[in-house]
Amino acid sequence: MSSMKPTTRRLALASAGAVLLAAAGVTAYAATPGGTTGPRPLAGMRILISNDDSMQAAKASNSDGLGLYELRRAMCAAGADVVVMAPWQVQSGKGTAVTNGGVLTAQRRTALPAGYEDDCAQAPSGGPVYGVCLADGPCTKDSPSATPADTVKLALRAGLKAKAGWSEAPDLVLTGINSGPNVSAQVNDSGTVGAAVAAIDQNVPAIAFSSSGDETNTTFPRVNYRANAEFGARFVAGLRQRGLLTPEFALKVDYPDVSAGRRAGAPVWTRVGHGQVVWHAYEQTGEDSFAIGLGFCEETPGDPCTETVEDADSTALFRDGRIAVAPVTADRTYGVKEPHPETLRGIRRYVEHDAPRN
Repeated sequence: MSSMKPTTRRLALASAGAVLLAAAGVTAYAATPGGTTGPRPLAGMRILISNDDSMQAAKASNSDGLGLYELRRAMCAAGADVVVMAPWQVQSGKGTAVTNGGVLTAQRRTALPAGYEDDCAQAPSGGPVYGVCLADGPCTKDSPSATPADTVKLALRAGLKAKAGWSEAPDLVLTGINSGPNVSAQVNDSGTVGAAVAAIDQNVPAIAFSSSGDETNTTFPRVNYRANAEFGARFVAGLRQRGLLTPEFALKVDYPDVSAGRRAGAPVWTRVGHGQVVWHAYEQTGEDSFAIGLGFCEETPGDPCTETVEDADSTALFRDGRIAVAPVTADRTYGVKEPHPETLRGIRRYVEHDAPRN
Protein backbone atom coordinates (compact mmCIF):
# COMPACT_ATOMS: atom_id res chain seq x y z
CA MET A 1 0.00 0.00 0.00
CA SER A 2 1.03 3.60 -0.36
CA SER A 3 0.16 6.90 1.26
CA MET A 4 -2.97 7.20 3.34
CA LYS A 5 -4.59 10.24 4.91
CA PRO A 6 -5.79 10.01 8.52
CA THR A 7 -9.56 10.03 8.89
CA THR A 8 -11.45 9.22 12.07
CA ARG A 9 -8.74 6.97 13.45
CA ARG A 10 -5.09 7.70 13.97
CA LEU A 11 -1.96 5.78 14.83
CA ALA A 12 0.28 7.09 17.58
CA LEU A 13 3.73 6.17 16.36
CA ALA A 14 6.78 6.04 18.55
CA SER A 15 9.74 7.87 17.08
CA ALA A 16 11.24 5.49 14.54
CA GLY A 17 14.07 7.87 13.79
CA ALA A 18 17.46 7.65 12.15
CA VAL A 19 20.01 10.18 11.06
CA LEU A 20 19.98 12.14 7.85
CA LEU A 21 21.63 10.40 4.93
CA ALA A 22 24.94 12.17 5.20
CA ALA A 23 25.39 10.91 8.74
CA ALA A 24 23.71 7.55 8.37
CA GLY A 25 26.63 5.59 6.99
CA VAL A 26 24.57 4.34 4.06
CA THR A 27 26.68 5.61 1.17
CA ALA A 28 28.67 2.42 0.52
CA TYR A 29 27.26 2.01 -2.99
CA ALA A 30 26.27 5.60 -3.72
CA ALA A 31 25.87 6.08 -7.45
CA THR A 32 28.00 8.44 -9.47
CA PRO A 33 27.23 9.64 -13.01
CA GLY A 34 27.62 6.58 -15.21
CA GLY A 35 27.95 4.33 -12.18
CA THR A 36 31.64 3.72 -12.84
CA THR A 37 33.21 3.94 -9.37
CA GLY A 38 32.91 2.23 -6.01
CA PRO A 39 32.54 -1.42 -5.01
CA ARG A 40 30.41 -3.58 -7.31
CA PRO A 41 29.38 -6.69 -5.34
CA LEU A 42 26.35 -7.28 -7.59
CA ALA A 43 28.34 -7.37 -10.85
CA GLY A 44 26.98 -9.98 -13.24
CA MET A 45 23.60 -10.10 -11.53
CA ARG A 46 20.35 -9.47 -13.43
CA ILE A 47 17.57 -7.80 -11.45
CA LEU A 48 13.96 -6.99 -12.38
CA ILE A 49 12.39 -4.13 -10.41
CA SER A 50 8.68 -3.43 -10.08
CA ASN A 51 6.41 -1.77 -7.51
CA ASP A 52 2.81 -0.75 -6.87
CA ASP A 53 3.40 3.03 -6.84
CA SER A 54 3.94 3.33 -10.63
CA MET A 55 6.96 4.62 -12.52
CA GLN A 56 5.69 8.21 -12.74
CA ALA A 57 7.56 9.86 -9.81
CA ALA A 58 5.72 13.14 -10.43
CA LYS A 59 3.98 13.97 -7.14
CA ALA A 60 5.41 16.41 -4.61
CA SER A 61 4.64 13.88 -1.87
CA ASN A 62 7.03 11.35 -3.51
CA SER A 63 4.29 8.73 -3.26
CA ASP A 64 4.14 7.65 -6.91
CA GLY A 65 7.35 5.80 -7.62
CA LEU A 66 10.34 7.86 -6.49
CA GLY A 67 11.44 4.92 -4.34
CA LEU A 68 11.69 2.77 -7.46
CA TYR A 69 14.30 5.11 -8.94
CA GLU A 70 16.30 5.13 -5.72
CA LEU A 71 16.29 1.32 -5.72
CA ARG A 72 17.34 1.24 -9.38
CA ARG A 73 20.12 3.73 -8.64
CA ALA A 74 21.57 1.73 -5.76
CA MET A 75 21.44 -1.63 -7.54
CA CYS A 76 23.14 -0.31 -10.68
CA ALA A 77 25.80 1.41 -8.56
CA ALA A 78 26.51 -1.97 -6.94
CA GLY A 79 27.05 -3.47 -10.40
CA ALA A 80 23.72 -5.14 -11.21
CA ASP A 81 22.09 -5.12 -14.63
CA VAL A 82 18.60 -3.72 -13.99
CA VAL A 83 15.36 -3.62 -15.95
CA VAL A 84 12.25 -1.91 -14.58
CA MET A 85 8.72 -3.00 -15.50
CA ALA A 86 6.23 -1.25 -13.25
CA PRO A 87 2.57 -0.24 -13.29
CA TRP A 88 1.66 2.74 -15.45
CA GLN A 89 -0.53 4.24 -12.73
CA VAL A 90 -0.50 3.97 -8.93
CA GLN A 91 -1.81 0.53 -7.95
CA SER A 92 -1.57 0.68 -4.17
CA GLY A 93 -3.61 -1.93 -2.32
CA LYS A 94 -3.96 -4.30 -5.29
CA GLY A 95 -2.38 -7.24 -3.50
CA THR A 96 -1.89 -10.18 -5.88
CA ALA A 97 -4.63 -9.06 -8.30
CA VAL A 98 -4.12 -9.89 -11.98
CA THR A 99 -5.82 -8.83 -15.21
CA ASN A 100 -7.50 -11.72 -17.01
CA GLY A 101 -8.12 -10.26 -20.45
CA GLY A 102 -7.21 -7.52 -22.87
CA VAL A 103 -3.79 -6.32 -24.00
CA LEU A 104 -0.84 -5.12 -21.92
CA THR A 105 1.57 -2.58 -23.37
CA ALA A 106 5.06 -2.15 -21.91
CA GLN A 107 6.07 1.39 -22.92
CA ARG A 108 9.63 2.59 -22.36
CA ARG A 109 10.07 5.85 -20.54
CA THR A 110 12.47 8.03 -22.49
CA ALA A 111 12.77 11.00 -20.12
CA LEU A 112 13.59 9.78 -16.61
CA PRO A 113 13.10 11.90 -13.48
CA ALA A 114 15.74 14.58 -13.05
CA GLY A 115 18.87 13.28 -11.39
CA TYR A 116 18.30 9.62 -12.29
CA GLU A 117 19.09 9.72 -16.02
CA ASP A 118 22.59 8.22 -15.92
CA ASP A 119 22.34 5.87 -12.95
CA CYS A 120 22.49 2.71 -15.07
CA ALA A 121 24.48 4.01 -18.04
CA GLN A 122 27.16 1.34 -17.57
CA ALA A 123 24.74 -1.55 -17.12
CA PRO A 124 24.60 -3.98 -20.08
CA SER A 125 20.91 -3.28 -20.64
CA GLY A 126 21.21 0.44 -19.87
CA GLY A 127 18.64 0.17 -17.06
CA PRO A 128 15.47 0.73 -19.13
CA VAL A 129 12.26 1.73 -17.37
CA TYR A 130 8.94 0.45 -18.74
CA GLY A 131 5.48 1.45 -17.60
CA VAL A 132 2.84 -1.21 -18.23
CA CYS A 133 -0.70 -0.16 -19.12
CA LEU A 134 -3.83 -2.00 -20.16
CA ALA A 135 -4.13 -0.81 -23.75
CA ASP A 136 -3.86 -2.16 -27.27
CA GLY A 137 -1.49 0.57 -28.36
CA PRO A 138 0.53 3.36 -26.75
CA CYS A 139 -0.03 4.20 -23.10
CA THR A 140 -1.55 7.65 -22.58
CA LYS A 141 -1.95 9.83 -19.51
CA ASP A 142 -5.31 8.26 -18.68
CA SER A 143 -4.61 4.67 -19.71
CA PRO A 144 -5.67 2.09 -17.12
CA SER A 145 -2.75 0.36 -15.48
CA ALA A 146 -1.49 -3.16 -15.19
CA THR A 147 -1.45 -4.44 -11.62
CA PRO A 148 1.85 -5.04 -9.81
CA ALA A 149 1.50 -8.82 -10.24
CA ASP A 150 0.70 -8.28 -13.94
CA THR A 151 4.00 -6.49 -14.48
CA VAL A 152 6.07 -9.24 -12.87
CA LYS A 153 4.28 -12.05 -14.69
CA LEU A 154 4.54 -10.21 -18.00
CA ALA A 155 8.23 -9.53 -17.47
CA LEU A 156 9.12 -13.08 -16.47
CA ARG A 157 7.02 -14.84 -19.10
CA ALA A 158 7.60 -12.61 -22.14
CA GLY A 159 8.57 -9.01 -21.50
CA LEU A 160 12.23 -9.34 -20.47
CA LYS A 161 13.02 -11.53 -23.44
CA ALA A 162 11.25 -9.21 -25.89
CA LYS A 163 12.47 -5.90 -24.48
CA ALA A 164 15.86 -6.66 -22.90
CA GLY A 165 16.92 -9.80 -24.70
CA TRP A 166 17.10 -11.79 -21.46
CA SER A 167 16.50 -15.37 -22.55
CA GLU A 168 16.64 -16.63 -18.96
CA ALA A 169 14.90 -15.49 -15.81
CA PRO A 170 16.57 -12.74 -13.77
CA ASP A 171 18.55 -13.68 -10.69
CA LEU A 172 16.27 -11.61 -8.45
CA VAL A 173 13.08 -9.58 -8.45
CA LEU A 174 12.92 -6.49 -6.24
CA THR A 175 9.67 -4.65 -5.58
CA GLY A 176 9.35 -1.13 -4.17
CA ILE A 177 10.52 0.95 -2.59
CA ASN A 178 6.95 1.46 -1.42
CA SER A 179 5.75 4.81 -0.13
CA GLY A 180 4.81 3.75 3.37
CA PRO A 181 5.35 0.60 5.40
CA ASN A 182 3.72 -2.71 4.60
CA VAL A 183 3.23 -4.38 7.96
CA SER A 184 0.68 -6.40 9.93
CA ALA A 185 -2.69 -7.17 8.34
CA GLN A 186 -2.19 -4.68 5.51
CA VAL A 187 0.46 -7.00 4.03
CA ASN A 188 -2.46 -8.92 2.53
CA ASP A 189 -3.47 -5.80 0.59
CA SER A 190 0.00 -4.74 -0.49
CA GLY A 191 0.74 -4.65 -4.20
CA THR A 192 4.44 -4.40 -3.35
CA VAL A 193 4.30 -7.72 -1.52
CA GLY A 194 1.89 -9.14 -4.10
CA ALA A 195 4.40 -8.49 -6.87
CA ALA A 196 7.12 -10.28 -4.88
CA VAL A 197 4.78 -13.24 -4.38
CA ALA A 198 4.18 -13.29 -8.15
CA ALA A 199 7.95 -13.67 -8.60
CA ILE A 200 8.38 -16.61 -6.24
CA ASP A 201 5.36 -18.21 -7.93
CA GLN A 202 7.60 -18.22 -11.02
CA ASN A 203 10.51 -19.69 -9.03
CA VAL A 204 12.51 -16.44 -8.92
CA PRO A 205 13.86 -15.06 -5.60
CA ALA A 206 12.19 -11.82 -4.53
CA ILE A 207 12.48 -9.07 -1.91
CA ALA A 208 9.83 -6.40 -1.23
CA PHE A 209 11.11 -3.07 0.14
CA SER A 210 8.96 -0.44 1.87
CA SER A 211 9.89 2.85 3.56
CA SER A 212 8.13 4.80 6.27
CA GLY A 213 7.01 8.32 5.53
CA ASP A 214 7.53 11.36 7.70
CA GLU A 215 5.65 11.75 10.97
CA THR A 216 2.42 12.45 9.08
CA ASN A 217 2.92 9.47 6.75
CA THR A 218 1.56 11.58 3.90
CA THR A 219 4.95 12.74 2.59
CA PHE A 220 7.82 10.41 1.81
CA PRO A 221 11.23 12.09 2.06
CA ARG A 222 13.88 11.14 -0.48
CA VAL A 223 16.30 10.50 2.39
CA ASN A 224 14.16 7.57 3.57
CA TYR A 225 14.16 5.97 0.13
CA ARG A 226 17.88 6.48 -0.35
CA ALA A 227 18.81 5.04 3.03
CA ASN A 228 16.58 2.03 2.34
CA ALA A 229 17.95 1.53 -1.17
CA GLU A 230 21.58 1.66 -0.13
CA PHE A 231 20.91 -0.66 2.80
CA GLY A 232 19.11 -2.87 0.26
CA ALA A 233 22.12 -3.09 -2.05
CA ARG A 234 24.33 -4.23 0.82
CA PHE A 235 21.61 -6.57 2.10
CA VAL A 236 21.26 -8.23 -1.32
CA ALA A 237 25.04 -8.47 -1.67
CA GLY A 238 25.29 -10.31 1.64
CA LEU A 239 22.54 -12.75 0.69
CA ARG A 240 24.20 -13.37 -2.66
CA GLN A 241 27.65 -13.94 -1.16
CA ARG A 242 26.23 -16.50 1.26
CA GLY A 243 24.13 -18.30 -1.36
CA LEU A 244 20.92 -17.36 0.46
CA LEU A 245 18.81 -16.03 -2.41
CA THR A 246 15.89 -18.44 -2.63
CA PRO A 247 12.50 -18.68 -4.40
CA GLU A 248 11.07 -20.73 -1.53
CA PHE A 249 9.71 -17.54 0.05
CA ALA A 250 9.95 -13.80 -0.44
CA LEU A 251 11.54 -11.42 2.04
CA LYS A 252 9.73 -8.30 3.18
CA VAL A 253 11.92 -5.40 4.36
CA ASP A 254 10.38 -2.35 6.06
CA TYR A 255 12.63 0.64 6.79
CA PRO A 256 11.94 3.23 9.50
CA ASP A 257 11.69 6.99 9.12
CA VAL A 258 15.22 8.44 8.92
CA SER A 259 14.21 12.02 8.24
CA ALA A 260 13.98 13.07 11.91
CA GLY A 261 17.68 12.69 12.68
CA ARG A 262 18.09 9.37 14.50
CA ARG A 263 19.86 6.27 13.26
CA ALA A 264 17.79 3.33 12.00
CA GLY A 265 17.94 0.37 14.35
CA ALA A 266 19.65 -2.85 13.30
CA PRO A 267 17.69 -5.34 11.18
CA VAL A 268 15.48 -7.70 13.15
CA TRP A 269 13.76 -10.94 12.14
CA THR A 270 10.00 -10.55 12.57
CA ARG A 271 6.65 -12.11 11.86
CA VAL A 272 3.86 -10.47 9.90
CA GLY A 273 1.68 -8.99 12.63
CA HIS A 274 -2.06 -9.41 13.07
CA GLY A 275 -2.90 -5.83 14.04
CA GLN A 276 -4.82 -3.41 11.83
CA VAL A 277 -2.32 -0.60 11.35
CA VAL A 278 -4.43 0.87 8.56
CA TRP A 279 -8.21 0.99 8.93
CA HIS A 280 -10.76 1.10 6.15
CA ALA A 281 -13.94 2.86 7.25
CA TYR A 282 -17.19 3.02 5.29
CA GLU A 283 -19.58 5.92 5.82
CA GLN A 284 -23.02 5.77 4.27
CA THR A 285 -23.59 8.76 2.00
CA GLY A 286 -26.79 7.64 0.30
CA GLU A 287 -29.24 4.80 0.30
CA ASP A 288 -26.85 2.53 -1.61
CA SER A 289 -23.56 4.45 -1.36
CA PHE A 290 -20.69 4.33 1.14
CA ALA A 291 -17.67 6.63 1.14
CA ILE A 292 -14.36 4.89 1.76
CA GLY A 293 -12.19 6.41 4.48
CA LEU A 294 -8.59 5.30 4.97
CA GLY A 295 -6.85 6.15 8.21
CA PHE A 296 -4.60 4.96 11.00
CA CYS A 297 -5.53 2.86 13.97
CA GLU A 298 -4.86 3.78 17.54
CA GLU A 299 -3.74 0.79 19.57
CA THR A 300 -6.14 0.46 22.47
CA PRO A 301 -6.47 -2.75 24.48
CA GLY A 302 -9.30 -4.79 23.06
CA ASP A 303 -9.46 -2.73 19.87
CA PRO A 304 -9.15 -4.79 16.64
CA CYS A 305 -6.23 -2.58 15.67
CA THR A 306 -4.08 -3.74 18.58
CA GLU A 307 -1.07 -5.89 17.72
CA THR A 308 -1.09 -9.27 19.46
CA VAL A 309 1.99 -10.90 17.88
CA GLU A 310 5.00 -10.54 20.17
CA ASP A 311 7.64 -10.30 17.43
CA ALA A 312 5.50 -8.39 14.91
CA ASP A 313 6.96 -6.37 12.07
CA SER A 314 4.92 -3.31 13.05
CA THR A 315 6.25 -3.34 16.61
CA ALA A 316 9.86 -3.56 15.48
CA LEU A 317 9.36 -0.78 12.94
CA PHE A 318 7.20 1.71 14.84
CA ARG A 319 8.09 1.16 18.48
CA ASP A 320 11.76 0.23 18.13
CA GLY A 321 12.69 2.06 14.93
CA ARG A 322 14.38 -1.03 13.51
CA ILE A 323 14.57 -2.45 10.00
CA ALA A 324 11.92 -5.17 10.05
CA VAL A 325 12.54 -8.28 7.93
CA ALA A 326 9.92 -11.01 7.55
CA PRO A 327 9.58 -14.09 5.31
CA VAL A 328 6.42 -14.24 3.21
CA THR A 329 5.27 -17.40 1.47
CA ALA A 330 2.84 -17.90 -1.38
CA ASP A 331 1.55 -21.12 0.21
CA ARG A 332 -1.58 -20.23 2.13
CA THR A 333 -2.09 -23.79 3.42
CA TYR A 334 -2.26 -23.64 7.20
CA GLY A 335 0.14 -25.83 9.17
CA VAL A 336 2.43 -26.88 6.31
CA LYS A 337 6.06 -27.38 7.35
CA GLU A 338 8.86 -25.66 5.50
CA PRO A 339 10.41 -28.14 3.01
CA HIS A 340 13.90 -26.71 3.60
CA PRO A 341 14.01 -25.20 7.10
CA GLU A 342 17.79 -24.82 6.87
CA THR A 343 17.31 -22.07 4.28
CA LEU A 344 14.99 -20.17 6.60
CA ARG A 345 17.42 -20.62 9.49
CA GLY A 346 20.33 -19.42 7.37
CA ILE A 347 18.57 -16.23 6.31
CA ARG A 348 17.36 -15.55 9.83
CA ARG A 349 20.92 -15.96 11.13
CA TYR A 350 22.17 -13.56 8.47
CA VAL A 351 19.54 -10.95 9.39
CA GLU A 352 20.18 -11.25 13.11
CA HIS A 353 23.98 -11.34 13.03
CA ASP A 354 25.56 -10.42 9.69
CA ALA A 355 23.19 -8.13 7.76
CA PRO A 356 24.36 -4.52 7.28
CA ARG A 357 24.00 -2.14 10.19
CA ASN A 358 23.58 1.56 9.47
